[in-house]
Amino acid sequence: MCRWLAYSGTPVLMDNLLYKPEHSLIDQSLHSQLGAETTNGDGFGVGWYGIGDTPGVFHSIEPAWNDRNLREIAMHVQSGLVFAHIRASSGSPVQQTNCHPFRHGRWLWMHNGLIRDFHRVKRELAFAVDPSLYPAIEGSTDSETFFYLALTMGLEDDPPGAVERAVGYIEHVGRSHGIAHPIQMTVATTDGSSVWAFRYSSEGKSRSLFYSTDVPRLRELHPELWFLGVVDDESRLIVSEPLRDLPDAWNEVPESSYGVVQPGQDDLRPFTPRPPT
Repeated sequence: MCRWLAYSGTPVLMDNLLYKPEHSLIDQSLHSQLGAETTNGDGFGVGWYGIGDTPGVFHSIEPAWNDRNLREIAMHVQSGLVFAHIRASSGSPVQQTNCHPFRHGRWLWMHNGLIRDFHRVKRELAFAVDPSLYPAIEGSTDSETFFYLALTMGLEDDPPGAVERAVGYIEHVGRSHGIAHPIQMTVATTDGSSVWAFRYSSEGKSRSLFYSTDVPRLRELHPELWFLGVVDDESRLIVSEPLRDLPDAWNEVPESSYGVVQPGQDDLRPFTPRPPT
């Protein structure tokens, strides 16, 4: 399907996130170890917060391992909140408007997985998107429709509740069409301050998702890592698969759960879809 990375913490060069780790997201675009496909070459995207009221985004249909512009940007852009996504299409065209992360106002969204048999349910799902939001949909992916369903259902005010309602609605529509397992997902979304990450699938066998151990503990475990000396104690990574093979550095996000990385105490809670009443 796809692989993604979300970073929140001390501003760092994107190069340190995307290229320098031994099993970086760029390496995963060719050699994914835990994904549904080994190669994720159907485009990529990065989103970051810096100057301005909205995040910057850069999308390309080139494979991430072969894009000179991404390398150039990564060596010169520094941010404290970065989303990055490499794509393996589940059927929709390879085009820039189908590359993640998707942006609406201050919000970014990226998804690994699929809405099964999207061609059978997309009309009903699209009709559930608020009419004021619908014109902002630019591409043809299930992931972008999912984002706008979540926005319709209150993402900007209550991200966990909105995603639970959106997933509940997707499952309701899918099962009404005879689809046994309507959704497979790991999702990350952010407003530029907090990051929410979700792991869920209708069949209870979700794609991989991990979060990094807290920085003070990592410094004790791996004092040889220079990167840990330049980031603050609240810096955190959420990844589809680990960027390095380091003992005790990564923690699997439990099945059917979500976490929030935020100033102060992070949180991890159960995720339960809310079907329409």
